[in-house]
Amino acid sequence: MRVFLDLMWFFKMHKGRYATGITLLLCVAILSLIPPHAVGVIMDAMRRHTLTRGMILQWVAILALDTVFIYVMRYIWRVLLFGSAMELAARLREKLYDHFTRMSPQFYHKNRIGDLMAHSTNDVQAVEMTATDGILTLVDSISTGIVVITTMATTLSWKLTLIALIPMPIMAFATSRYGRMMHTRFHTAQEAFAEITEYTQETIAGIRVIKAFGQEDVERERFAQRSLDVVKKNIRVARIDALFDPTISLVVGCSYLLSVGFGAVFVVHRQLTIGELTTFTLYLGQLIWPMLAFGWLFNIVERGRASNDRINTLLSTPQDICDAEVTLKGHPTGEIAFALDEFTYPDKEKPTLKNVHFSIKQGQTLGIVGRTGSGKTTLFKLLLREFDVAPGGIFVGGQPIDAWTLSALRGAIAYVPQDHFLFSASIAQNIAFARAAAPLEEIQGVARQAAIHEDILRFPEGYATVVGERGVTLSGGQKQRVSIARALLLDAEILILDDSLSAVDATTEASILQALRQKPKTATTLIATHRLSSVEHADLILVLEDGEIVERGTHMDLLAQNGVYAAMYELQQLESIVEHGGVSA
Repeated sequence: MRVFLDLMWFFKMHKGRYATGITLLLCVAILSLIPPHAVGVIMDAMRRHTLTRGMILQWVAILALDTVFIYVMRYIWRVLLFGSAMELAARLREKLYDHFTRMSPQFYHKNRIGDLMAHSTNDVQAVEMTATDGILTLVDSISTGIVVITTMATTLSWKLTLIALIPMPIMAFATSRYGRMMHTRFHTAQEAFAEITEYTQETIAGIRVIKAFGQEDVERERFAQRSLDVVKKNIRVARIDALFDPTISLVVGCSYLLSVGFGAVFVVHRQLTIGELTTFTLYLGQLIWPMLAFGWLFNIVERGRASNDRINTLLSTPQDICDAEVTLKGHPTGEIAFALDEFTYPDKEKPTLKNVHFSIKQGQTLGIVGRTGSGKTTLFKLLLREFDVAPGGIFVGGQPIDAWTLSALRGAIAYVPQDHFLFSASIAQNIAFARAAAPLEEIQGVARQAAIHEDILRFPEGYATVVGERGVTLSGGQKQRVSIARALLLDAEILILDDSLSAVDATTEASILQALRQKPKTATTLIATHRLSSVEHADLILVLEDGEIVERGTHMDLLAQNGVYAAMYELQQLESIVEHGGVSA
């Protein structure tokens, strides 16, 4: 029952609703005693030949009113309890979503998307059921059981009541044991569900690759195996679940057998009347629900406890990147400086960056070039504080990067990542993602700067064209340019382009770079690329190899050094000549 203590914070928030609902449950339990009592009174009156028409009408009226009151009260407590539980589910999902948005990329390296989705769906649903059916069965089984047993013992026969309760310890032992087994197996079943959710999400996202390589049958077989594993683990849960009802039915049957057998002896010895024995057996029938509910309660509680533990474990994961206790006000602006001796990813042993020292003034353009894996993207991740560095490693506006709040820092940066993620919305909504209220004229303006405006107009619905999940209806170059337009609309102090021109042709690239050069002089631009033509105009170019700066300077300076940059430039010039047919055999 520890899960109820874990959810006490919510019950306290809605104590009025739960108190009213529980009070009505108690009233229903008391009112439910009237029909069996009426049957016993009428039977004894019939046996004594004292039953009259007026007496029958009186009891019919009482039973009718009793039914109406029970109906109304049951309706009200269901609205109160189930409505509150829905709010609990919504609050848990909000807490999970808020937690997800605050976590660093390292968190997502350790936790699979499917598992996080399972937490937000199945686990939340199990906790919601605990706050509704769990509370209902707990209060109803205890209140009904106590009221019925007390009435049986005080108004009919305490001896027969004790005899009828003899099998109850068997049920208590069995349901407790079943509950422990249910907790373990349900936890395993939830993990299996998370795995198949993750696999399904990954398969659907990569369906085009699967089809391109003709792997449909292979993936279908893999899915079938995972699905079978989920079925097997849920069947193990169902086998424990299936034990509750037969066990309770056996206990109830034994109670009936003892009650009728010994009750008949009491009637013969005139310790009970026929009507009282009938009332007793009807009351015993009312104990069936509390017994069933008690067994069901263990089922619900153990499911809820397993899911609540999973949710709490996730929510207790500390936030890796957070604001300092004292932060500066306003937005970071000014010179960007790196004084980084070394940076190593948390799950790596070898440093990714070493001896990275440079600075760039506000309004200038920085170009970063190098082979794949040389550390270009890592530089940008550190500037965005996706990972923290040693104190004094990065400065913005003359202040350590962690002196600014995360929201202020990232609000001052417009970032175009390598993975151009687009939402399943219209092109206009994707461009205006960070400025939802931006007028169409501004959206079209940045689309022209990103050289995507003409492409958009060719679509039948223009800017209202829905791009599909992850922008599936657009080409790679189109997705890149929509992402660039989205960043340009922010008009941020710092613009980061992480290899964002790789999928466009040279003419389009030149058009976009020309538009970037016309941006306000206060905007600082950082460009990482493999294509050197993208950074020829940069005020400073860094050449990275194995995480270290091996060359630095302007385009002309680096060519004059006749080093790595010059060799890359000559190779790309030759490739361009061959591509355009400049060399013939």
